[in-house]
Amino acid sequence: MSAVVETQGAAGAPSSGGTERRVTQVGWKAAGGLLAVGVLYALLLVATPRGGDVNFALSRRADAIQIPVISVPGMPLAWGALVVVALVAAFSVALTLRNRRTPLWAIAVFGVAILTGFLAWAGSGSSGTLSVVGLLGGALLWSVPLVYGSLSGVIGERSGVINIAIEGQMLAAAFTAAVAGSLTGSPWVGLAGGLLSGVLVALVLGLFTVTHKVNQIIVGVVLNVLVLGLTTFLYTQVLVPDAARLNTSPRFGSWGIPLLSEIPVIGPVLFDQTPLVYLMYLVVAGVWFGMYRTRWGLRLRAVGEHPKAADTVGIDVARTRYGALLIGGACAGLGGAFYTTVVLAQFGQNMTAGAGFIALAAMIFGKWDPVRAALAGLLFGFASNLQNVLSVVGSPVPSQFMLMIPYVVTLFAVAGLVGRSRPPAANGEPYVKG
Repeated sequence: MSAVVETQGAAGAPSSGGTERRVTQVGWKAAGGLLAVGVLYALLLVATPRGGDVNFALSRRADAIQIPVISVPGMPLAWGALVVVALVAAFSVALTLRNRRTPLWAIAVFGVAILTGFLAWAGSGSSGTLSVVGLLGGALLWSVPLVYGSLSGVIGERSGVINIAIEGQMLAAAFTAAVAGSLTGSPWVGLAGGLLSGVLVALVLGLFTVTHKVNQIIVGVVLNVLVLGLTTFLYTQVLVPDAARLNTSPRFGSWGIPLLSEIPVIGPVLFDQTPLVYLMYLVVAGVWFGMYRTRWGLRLRAVGEHPKAADTVGIDVARTRYGALLIGGACAGLGGAFYTTVVLAQFGQNMTAGAGFIALAAMIFGKWDPVRAALAGLLFGFASNLQNVLSVVGSPVPSQFMLMIPYVVTLFAVAGLVGRSRPPAANGEPYVKG
């Protein structure tokens, strides 16, 4: 929300030569969100105290450099984290009262404190060990489809086309990757098939939204439902009767980078992953460079902000939007292929389970920026992996709540911490030449 203040003359009326000055009024969204989470965390510690130590493992058994397991009293660590949480929340409130935004580093400190305290509470008195490498490495792995999906949304919407069909693109890619990989015995062929499948769905999206000017949200929803129904039908009628030949795709294994993978903690997390993770590093950097450092990126952003002005200077709006959708479809295809070339060796009904919509949330949380959207995807991937880690250590958190964690984090992040976020000005608007 903003207010406009006019300069006034001596008589109190706005002067003819005065200029307008825009003053931004900072909202309470971030501070209120931090306070709400902090209060819930405090109530958790007060209502359900736990006793005993919590064990943190900073290395794996196979690592060349072994770090001893760290055991600390669980509840004192959890209460200490609450102190940090309270300080950051108070800091955010003070900044808001002074009409200043809460910095990103403060939100990051808040998140780390909440996470540390919650893990200390959940692991107190447990015989299991919290593997920090497993927590972070699994979070990176589970974020792969979300990052690819968010990049697909960023590229498409920067050109002015709302891509609700990311979920359908990923599901179609997972199905195609499973069949192609099974028939050829190569995960690389499966990956290529998934990529092409994502491009094909994006082409259909472009045909209806760019060429025929159909409402973009409606087309995206219809494509999601269509792909879900089609893959479910083919799964039950084709894959299930001949699963040994059509639905047993080989998977990518982990590729450890020599020397780098031996670095304590961060080595196994970042440099002992599957090829799709390494490719993700390159794709994120490539999309950022292409969007902000190339002529293609300048034209893409111009079409998404003001297509008429872009058309005036000779930019083909339809061609640019088609290109953006196809590149985004390729990214979504890589994300969908992840499920059947990395996670599982076979396709399952609706196996993406709403990942495309979480990717859209990551795009909004990242404010339509490729790097920020990728970081948001990492956050949501971390939330998805957290339920697995808590199950291993025997957490008292009910399994139903653990299944809710990634979706609750998504809602809170987008509704509570995203702040002011403006999509491209021409987003969702079909362009009629003339």
